[in-house]
Amino acid sequence: MHNLSTKYGFARRIIVAVIGGTVLLLGIVMLVAPGPGIPVVIAGLGILALEFYWARSWLEHLRQQMRRFGIHIPDRDPQDINRPN
Repeated sequence: MHNLSTKYGFARRIIVAVIGGTVLLLGIVMLVAPGPGIPVVIAGLGILALEFYWARSWLEHLRQQMRRFGIHIPDRDPQDINRPN
């Protein structure tokens, strides 16, 4: 049983990495091409932050930089994603 939960966790981590990485890369491309680059980059980091600490720290750094420019990004812990507002 423990082995099944380990496999599930590993599979979830891979799925989050693929989806989040794809969204993040699309956002980076949209920074120079037409499209909403910054919101897509933030979304990609948000997806990756569900499983990866480095993405959480990048997202927090980006959030702080955006606040410096007067743009507010709501604080939301990725672990609270299933909780109601």
